Amino acid sequence: MTDLRDGIRAATTRLSDAGVPSPQPDALALAAHALGVEVAEVRRLLVLGGRTLPPGYAVLVDERARRVPLQHLTGHTAFRHLTLAVGPGVFVPRPETEVLVDLALAELTRLSSAETRRVVDLCSGSGAIPLALKDEYPQAEVRGLEVSPEAWAWATANRDRLGLDVDLALGDATQPCFDDWAGAVDVVTINPPYIPVGAVPVDPEVRDHDPEIALYGGSEDGLAIPLAVVRVAAGLLRAGGLVLVEHADSQGESLPRRMRATGQWTDVQDHPDLAGRPRVTAARRSTSTAG
Repeated sequence: MTDLRDGIRAATTRLSDAGVPSPQPDALALAAHALGVEVAEVRRLLVLGGRTLPPGYAVLVDERARRVPLQHLTGHTAFRHLTLAVGPGVFVPRPETEVLVDLALAELTRLSSAETRRVVDLCSGSGAIPLALKDEYPQAEVRGLEVSPEAWAWATANRDRLGLDVDLALGDATQPCFDDWAGAVDVVTINPPYIPVGAVPVDPEVRDHDPEIALYGGSEDGLAIPLAVVRVAAGLLRAGGLVLVEHADSQGESLPRRMRATGQWTDVQDHPDLAGRPRVTAARRSTSTAG
């Protein structure tokens, strides 16, 4: 058994030497996981002293030093007000995606609450976006679609554990879907794979552990899959309905430009994330072309 203070101090140094971007927070999170408590309790125990770490802590630190994602080691991640189970086979939700959820909630709030609002999330992954929207706007009818059976299994497990009434289907978001809602959806959210083919991520956590199907956008500019999914969104949305598409910070001009060129969208605007980087393109289904 290792003293809590000494163990976390040594772990922080080990993780820092391994190039982990947030060594101390990760050391604390792993200690909390090993002890079965919250991080706040670990901080309290550090002040009080006298607590030891179980032998498994060193194993967790070794794995993190090898750049296994923290979320794979703890088995969960926080997204807005939810704790989601994640692991191998599913993309780990990022904080920047919360901007997309904020924009979707603002649109739902703007609309009349007297009517049931329909929301579809395409490329749902762990279920982060549709589950967060249902959690924070429970009066909406929410559906999600995910192509990967592994990711879909994580999403459905999260839904069932959280008890949120979201219809999560297994299918390809580049092909027409939810035909019974065609032309009748208020908001479509999309966090598609968008990394340009050949642009290998620098971070080992992403490059070696996030599934490739959730990363690469299918073309040199990374927009082939996003634009295909946007076409599906056009068939789902009512006239004036809103689509929200997350993208790489290098696509803040190219994606809106390509969407405007289709003639299917009006009021195309891009929105930054909390770090000020281009992150989400918003557009409304054109009233002249909506079917």
